[in-house]
Amino acid sequence: MFSFFKNIYHYTLALLGSIFYGRPSRKLFVIGVTGTKGKSTTAELINAILEAAGKKTALISSVRFKVGDESVKNATSMTMPGRFFIQSLLRRAVNKGCEYAIIEVTSQGTLQHRHRFIDWDAAMFLNLHKEHIEAHGSFDKYRNAKLEFFRYAAKDSRKAKKLFIINEEDPAREYFANLVAGAGRTIYFSREDFIEKKLDNGRDSVSDWIGNSFNLENAAAATAFAESQGIGWDKIHKTLENFKGVPGRMEIIQTEPFRVIVDYAHTPDSLEKLYRGLSEDKNKTKKLICVLGAAGGGRDKWKRPVMGESAARYCREIFLTNEDPYDEDPEQILADIKSGVLNSKFPISNLHVVLDRREAIHKAIRSAKKGDTVIITGKGSESWLHIAGGKAIPWDERGIVEEELK
Repeated sequence: MFSFFKNIYHYTLALLGSIFYGRPSRKLFVIGVTGTKGKSTTAELINAILEAAGKKTALISSVRFKVGDESVKNATSMTMPGRFFIQSLLRRAVNKGCEYAIIEVTSQGTLQHRHRFIDWDAAMFLNLHKEHIEAHGSFDKYRNAKLEFFRYAAKDSRKAKKLFIINEEDPAREYFANLVAGAGRTIYFSREDFIEKKLDNGRDSVSDWIGNSFNLENAAAATAFAESQGIGWDKIHKTLENFKGVPGRMEIIQTEPFRVIVDYAHTPDSLEKLYRGLSEDKNKTKKLICVLGAAGGGRDKWKRPVMGESAARYCREIFLTNEDPYDEDPEQILADIKSGVLNSKFPISNLHVVLDRREAIHKAIRSAKKGDTVIITGKGSESWLHIAGGKAIPWDERGIVEEELK
């Protein structure tokens, strides 16, 4: 009964927000980007390309909120904020003369109807990996929450021409494609096709940040959308060449005498790809030193030993540390990750458990030598470290790293 009234509550707020602000999405081209990882990066790439093409944009992401030339950091700890906030920002976008609005769409946001009463022009699916399983109850329910956004865009959006952009390399692609069949135009993209046809098998240049293998999928998605809007490859390519990255996403703080990188990776798949990419870059990584925890105390406990195993496979020195434990015992969280390290097929002697995150960063930097790479994952650009009792400690990962480097 409680869940029924909670559901009605969220639905009603979504409806009232849309009415109160005059249904602003009807006067904008609105694209929603969903997937387990890469949403923020892809949204920023789309925004950068549109701006380079002379378009005025609005953006709602886990990194920032933007309307035209105004931009503020997202310090809410929510990728997809409350319904009134979204509708308010869309209304400001209309008033400021924006043409496009780019919104990150999350599974938990759809559960709370935050995608409703927005008339979507386009829906983009990037990828699907195990995440938020305990919050949703199962992987199928997590996938269904993502599908709900596509269903709503296909069936309930009042826009006449709808666009669906789908990653053809993801195993879940058919779920999304079948759901929107006949509802509009569907475009497929793939990382491999992007490399072969757009980058001429790597001979065309993009920024070092985009060139990392785990960002090429995001670049392929953004390119597919931009071309659907009539933007030529020359304009897109120039934007990709000049793109400096997203705060907290593969953010390089220092390059010499050793590299220090901050990244948001907090799922086994994203961590695996990040570590593998850095390890294979022998010209820049002599030894990989990894600082990691497991985001979200009380949820997704299954992934902790898996992340530990990935760290053991690629890292030559590991610092396990605190990362948003909420009300769970942080030492137990680290013990779960440690079990994955110790039970892996890749024995490692340089394993440290340092509960204080700043101290762990300090020790990792102190241990680095010329040619090494220190990679600090989990927090990215987030502004708070969440601990027991609903308390939150102000946090600036980049700032702390810069202070420790001094």
